[in-house]
Amino acid sequence: MADLTEEQLRRAEARGRRMLEAEPRATAAHYDPAAGRVVIDLANGCAYAFPAQRVQDLQGANEEDLANVEVDGARFNLHWRKLDVDLYVPALVAGVFGTRAWLARELARVAGRVRSPAKAAAARSNGAKGGRPRKASKA
Repeated sequence: MADLTEEQLRRAEARGRRMLEAEPRATAAHYDPAAGRVVIDLANGCAYAFPAQRVQDLQGANEEDLANVEVDGARFNLHWRKLDVDLYVPALVAGVFGTRAWLARELARVAGRVRSPAKAAAARSNGAKGGRPRKASKA
């Protein structure tokens, strides 16, 4: 590990204190099976809930496993021991439910299901032209 100066340590401790004061931290968390949501009670008195199936690492988990959530890591993390999942509370509150690549795929999947007059017109136009062009084969 790199040698740290007293000044670097002092600045890191100050950043840590500011983080403890400003970032959302959990006091409790539970899974609400009726709503399919994980509910987080925050240290500032607010509560935050999110659909468990919208989170990359919780997709496909059963209700029993989701119910075994623990607050961990200076109250910044939610931990599911059996699922081996740790989620960062400030990221969840900010609406970050997975990696960038996963979020891009999820958005594309949802957008692809949307039906609009513009998509219907484009499909009719492409159909009139003989449909989607075939991929060129590499010879």
